[in-house]
Amino acid sequence: MADCIFCKIVDGSIPSKKVYEDDKILAFYDLEPQAPVHVLVIPKQHICCANAVDESNADVIAHIFTKIPEITKTLGLDNGYRIVNNCGDDGCQSVKHMHFHILGGKKLNGQMA
Repeated sequence: MADCIFCKIVDGSIPSKKVYEDDKILAFYDLEPQAPVHVLVIPKQHICCANAVDESNADVIAHIFTKIPEITKTLGLDNGYRIVNNCGDDGCQSVKHMHFHILGGKKLNGQMA
């Protein structure tokens, strides 16, 4: 998608501090971290949000979740981490390209809202 900031990060026209990359996904540091470690994991394919996951693209979402343990290990998140996905305006999804936040590096509070 031409106007999507994450698609521009995927194609290299916007730089990012990469943590992990393969043919399906990209993980990079968030520019406005909410925890000592805050990484975003995105599919390279533009999928707008969780509501757009279907049989044609579910494999890339499964791939993300098989790679997250590998990514978190390289980040030193041995004591745990949180994975967050925001969907839609009421869910505070700021970029309309599906992404997962990996948050860690300290004991996170228990509040989710």
